[in-house]
Amino acid sequence: MGSRNVIGRLAAGLMAAVLVLVPATGISADVRPVPAPARPPLAGQIVGIDPGHNGLNYTNPAYLNHKIWNGREWEGCDTTGTQTAGGYTEARFNWNVAVYLRADLIRMGARVVMTRTGNHGLGPCVDTRARILDRAHANVSIDIHADYGPSSGRGFTVLEPVADGPNNKVIGSSMRFGRDVHAMMLRDTAIRVSDYYGRNGYISRNDLAGLNLTTMPKVLLECGNMHNAAEAALLVRPGVQRTIAAALAAAITRFLAGR
Repeated sequence: MGSRNVIGRLAAGLMAAVLVLVPATGISADVRPVPAPARPPLAGQIVGIDPGHNGLNYTNPAYLNHKIWNGREWEGCDTTGTQTAGGYTEARFNWNVAVYLRADLIRMGARVVMTRTGNHGLGPCVDTRARILDRAHANVSIDIHADYGPSSGRGFTVLEPVADGPNNKVIGSSMRFGRDVHAMMLRDTAIRVSDYYGRNGYISRNDLAGLNLTTMPKVLLECGNMHNAAEAALLVRPGVQRTIAAALAAAITRFLAGR
């Protein structure tokens, strides 16, 4: 009888433990469905980035000067770009912003196509850059530049295409994308609209191969004036370059979302 009492007490204790661990409604009550990973906002999108010029363009004037067809007229293959009074080149600035932007876009799920692979090369010509992005079937593209304006002038300008054949079908969408770029630059950066170029931060251009030959929505952004000492001091800072890239990523996301 003593051993049976011990076994009985052990069995009762085990049953009580089970009752504590298992809810009265059954084990399935504690099983929660695992939420599916959130879909990145730019998953399935292809984004083109054209960082203007290149770090060694200055080494080969003959290459830069040979003529290409920009969709409306003949122009030079490319230029060296500008630089600050301290020698910080536009090509370097454009590349840095593009690299930050590419990283942001990849984190957001996009496939990114660049028109050059570094800042220690020559070219490619502006018509080739347009073809690289067109052949990639990018959903949207951005050309990144900085300007050389009057030393007293400051601000960014969004350059928009004019209907010129290949780009006829994307003029309206390019203008909508330009509005998104304009809005996000104002929201996310300290750079204001240009006070010397365009009107309220916009200008239409029909003489640029990148805009004339595009088959997807595209604008060119002059991020600021490297000839202005105060603005140049901002543009060379990595933190400012990152904020410009973040503003462009936000503009691209907003545009592709249709907002």
